[in-house]
Amino acid sequence: MGMDSGAPAGRAGAGAGRGPARTGTGAVRPKALSPSRAGDFMQCPLLYRFRVIDKLPEKPSAAATRGTVVHAVLERLFDAPAAERTAERAKGLVPGEWERLLASRPELAELFHGEDGAHDPRLLAKWLGDAERLVERWFTLEDPTRLEPAERELYVETELESGPLLRGFIDRVDVAPSGDVRIVDYKTGKAPAPQFRSEALFQMTFYALVLWKLQGRVPRRLQLVYLGSGDVLTYDPVEAELRAVERKLRALWDAIVLATETGEWRPRPTKLCGWCDHQAVCPEFGGTPPPYPLPVVAQRDGRVPAQGAAQGRMDPV
Repeated sequence: MGMDSGAPAGRAGAGAGRGPARTGTGAVRPKALSPSRAGDFMQCPLLYRFRVIDKLPEKPSAAATRGTVVHAVLERLFDAPAAERTAERAKGLVPGEWERLLASRPELAELFHGEDGAHDPRLLAKWLGDAERLVERWFTLEDPTRLEPAERELYVETELESGPLLRGFIDRVDVAPSGDVRIVDYKTGKAPAPQFRSEALFQMTFYALVLWKLQGRVPRRLQLVYLGSGDVLTYDPVEAELRAVERKLRALWDAIVLATETGEWRPRPTKLCGWCDHQAVCPEFGGTPPPYPLPVVAQRDGRVPAQGAAQGRMDPV
């Protein structure tokens, strides 16, 4: 799970000493890159702008909220002695983690309101039951009584030379007696088909790059645990691949910097647009983005874009 200016609940404040630069308008100029925000820009530059610079609100998601609770349960379970890490104990942690999350984000209660706007306990009970089933499935994929993670919910950051600050949260880091490192990430959805695994592997190689920069050793294995489908995907990276990821991130950051300076954040329409919360202000749906809150500079051809630019379409790459 990645973290930056759009950090998930429960992760606010990490790395606060190196926050993004702010302008007089209150807008934020990007200074760091996480896997999730990198994915946003690759999916749609305008979506990145809405989330990182404009910070437009988005509706809470029952699926994303369930993922936050399940991750918290799997992290907290390792507080118990190995012999007590049972499926029943883990399932028993679900209601408490939900209450902890709700206390920090009261607006999430709206996820379980019926059509009349009143709280519907049946919706909450079903949602909690689904979360418990995901937690229980994990025990068919890994044996926590035989695991002693070196790190859980590890916040990492490193700055590339002449590049961005890379940062994020790693669900779990295991270290073998030999010193080999395994990065583990939990996914509450289903494993993607082989032709669609590049996005998930990009996130994991992003983390592998950061750990390599920090520790000087390429992680031995990357492991994705899909609780929705009961699959475990593994990948063993090599140094040449991480160097390629670094080049990709540098190029991506150059594109983000250029868009930030010119104010040109072009939409890239895909099938994912149907799930976007920002259709009302997206040119692809007849909307107009809010006025661009950062100052713009002339492009290489000397032209200065108009405020609120980003009306053009960016073709898929």
